[in-house]
Amino acid sequence: MTTTAANQATTTPAISLRGVSKVFETSSGPVHALQDIDLDIEPGSFVSLLGPSGCGKSTLLRVIGDLIDPSEGDVEVHGKTAAAARKARDYGMVFQQAGLMDWRTVLRNIELPLQVQGVGREERREKAREMLKLVKLDQFGQHRPRQLSGGMQQRVAIARALSFQPKVLLMDEPLGALDEMTREHMQRELLGIYQETGTTVVFVTHSVSEATFLSTEVVVMSPRPGRVAERITIDLPRYRNDETRISDAYFAAEAKVRESLHSVLDETRSKA
Repeated sequence: MTTTAANQATTTPAISLRGVSKVFETSSGPVHALQDIDLDIEPGSFVSLLGPSGCGKSTLLRVIGDLIDPSEGDVEVHGKTAAAARKARDYGMVFQQAGLMDWRTVLRNIELPLQVQGVGREERREKAREMLKLVKLDQFGQHRPRQLSGGMQQRVAIARALSFQPKVLLMDEPLGALDEMTREHMQRELLGIYQETGTTVVFVTHSVSEATFLSTEVVVMSPRPGRVAERITIDLPRYRNDETRISDAYFAAEAKVRESLHSVLDETRSKA
């Protein structure tokens, strides 16, 4: 590889959005969900989309994942169109509900994407066991999802999403339904998985503290129509634990994110 080609390979964003807008046509008229989104997300980063309800965070995630088409603009994932990236299985997706099939064991739930891809039984079984070990549930492979706690079910969902080694993991409030203690535990677990795999993560959340603790960068979005109001780099060590939550650096980062969010909301109210 030439030096120029090598430089291009290292600087190509994992995700690139240019002029992305989304308008939903409804019986009561058009709803402008997103407007003129320009955003580059670097490989190996953990980016949280943060903003008030209805600002288009989940819509933006679905546009990135090719679940819905933008009304305007372009989306590229590792240099491919979003549709091409989806067909190449560059995405893993995790939603607020784990969406596990209770008639399949935990192990066979994780195997499902590999089975759909035609991976042989022994190979997919080995990969599923590897993923269970990654999420620290290797003793629960023969359990049914109903036998697991909510946090454990979400770990299975993450393992399933990572089973085919996607380049990008898209997560839409995956911890939102958990109680506070379980949620904080899952945040630590998620960071451990992220650090071990190096997968690029785009994470939707309503929580300032969660966004601050997990992210390398927080994208603050304005109320509808959603726009990128501010991008905030989280200057914390990549390895984070409960001590991080009580550090001065964490409090400073959280305050900056909270101030940005409040500023966006105040500006919107002043224009109302």
